[in-house]
Amino acid sequence: MPQAILLQDVENVGEQGTVVEVSKGYLRNYLIPRKLAQPATKSSVAAAERRRQSLDRAAAEATQRAEQSAELLNKTVLTIAHQAGEDGRLFGSVTSQDIVDAIKEARGLTIDRRKVHLDEPIRTVGTRMVTVEVSDGVLANVKTMVVEQ
Repeated sequence: MPQAILLQDVENVGEQGTVVEVSKGYLRNYLIPRKLAQPATKSSVAAAERRRQSLDRAAAEATQRAEQSAELLNKTVLTIAHQAGEDGRLFGSVTSQDIVDAIKEARGLTIDRRKVHLDEPIRTVGTRMVTVEVSDGVLANVKTMVVEQ
């Protein structure tokens, strides 16, 4: 059976960058035309190994940057001014988008609003700890103070 280097993840075959044994027909008629794999030669295996090492280094650097950002966010205190009534209830609410905008303004970090974990929008004046997912598996707790405008 010929060997192939997968250029993308292929279900029931393997992950990107791995060398797998597949039948000639499957390689020639399915994997190569769809640019899912290439035949494994010494040079292509070496190139795939260099690509994999490069991707691993890039992932490690991205994780390190995310941890640094999370450490910075753990020290951050956000103050969000919002109109409120006399009883401390807000006119409207503070949503995850408001928190993302405050983080962007305070620290210059761009975070997707779906990564801010709020059970429900903040509807009262006060201080809360909000969990923000900086990257996959890297979480930060941001102290958020909602004050009356």
